[in-house]
Amino acid sequence: MSARSPEATRVIRRYNAFQLFAGLLWWLPVFYVVQRSAGLSDREIFTIQSIFYLAFCLVDIPTGMIADRFDYRRCLQGGALILVVANVIPVWQPTFTGFLVQFLLIALAHSLFSGAGSAYLYEYLHRTGNVDAYQGAEGSARAWTLIGRIACLPAAGFLTAWWEPSPYVLSAVTCGIATVIAFGFPALPKAEHDGTVDPVLPALAGALRSLVKSKRLMLLMAQGIAVFTLVRIGQANLFQPILESKELPLHWFGVLMAATTVFEVAGAARSAVLARFGQIRVVLALTVLMAIALASVVPLGLVGTMACLAVFSLASGLAFPVQRKLVNQAITEPARRATLLSIESLADRAVCALVVFVMGGFLARGAMPDFLVLLAAAVTVSMVALAVLVSRSRDRAAPKESLA
Repeated sequence: MSARSPEATRVIRRYNAFQLFAGLLWWLPVFYVVQRSAGLSDREIFTIQSIFYLAFCLVDIPTGMIADRFDYRRCLQGGALILVVANVIPVWQPTFTGFLVQFLLIALAHSLFSGAGSAYLYEYLHRTGNVDAYQGAEGSARAWTLIGRIACLPAAGFLTAWWEPSPYVLSAVTCGIATVIAFGFPALPKAEHDGTVDPVLPALAGALRSLVKSKRLMLLMAQGIAVFTLVRIGQANLFQPILESKELPLHWFGVLMAATTVFEVAGAARSAVLARFGQIRVVLALTVLMAIALASVVPLGLVGTMACLAVFSLASGLAFPVQRKLVNQAITEPARRATLLSIESLADRAVCALVVFVMGGFLARGAMPDFLVLLAAAVTVSMVALAVLVSRSRDRAAPKESLA
């Protein structure tokens, strides 16, 4: 593999910094507790989360099409600005409406990031002859995001106890830094074949046709949906309820999240070593491992819970960059890359909305262990089915990747 160019190195470093600051949401380990202390019920809290995922579905494809038709960089800049506003709202309005508006704006911001970030990085490296550096760059960006959380999130519980809005204020500051970084991204080099831009509806139809024609791409996206759903459930939706069930003091929520994140960093930084084992097969196996680790959390004590969360985080860190590379390689029409990635994100959030809705019913009757066992069983069956389908697929337009 050839050495990457100085220009590519600078873009990768800027991308790492952007992901670090844009992903540093200080309130993440404590938002459930903060919303409870503001008077929201569990039903209201999970309603907000379900609406968040549904809102993401509504805006994700339009924002992906905007990125493809105009400029990936503008989407990153706009998303960072929106995050600044979103993080200020709970300070001013700590009510159901305020938290709902915050999550709706976060959905809009993340929909701008979801396709545009990976598409910008991949296209820049591809057009400058540095595409071999993509997986390592995506992994290092994820690792820097997690390192930021390790360094800062242990303070979340203590900051909340000192002044409850402080994690939201700090989140707005770090997202402001991400905005400044985003405005420094260089323009993409001109592609060899820049075609005319299709009108909106034909462009969407073309992206859907491209997806339907590639069975392999659809299967890889389904694999990604499983990984994303498990990560959201384990690191956001159920992380705090699980720790509350262990009677862990609020001060230690951020510390434990940071501790488990260390394992995710290790996985993200070393994901390239999986290539020798067959990348698709490894991601399928890691997805099953994540589901089993999550299902094992509730019946165990605090030490066992920490061990399971560590295994879960390590597996997710290993899987994420590999899955991103597989999907990007399977896209045969670069001009539709952000739209196709946004379609994947839409499906991710739609599944999450459904899972969170079902999960709320289980939690309302104190049946979280039953939910996690059923989730693990469903994921295992789905991954076995995907393994069979991928092994049978013969999509000649996609890169050759076997399960062996």
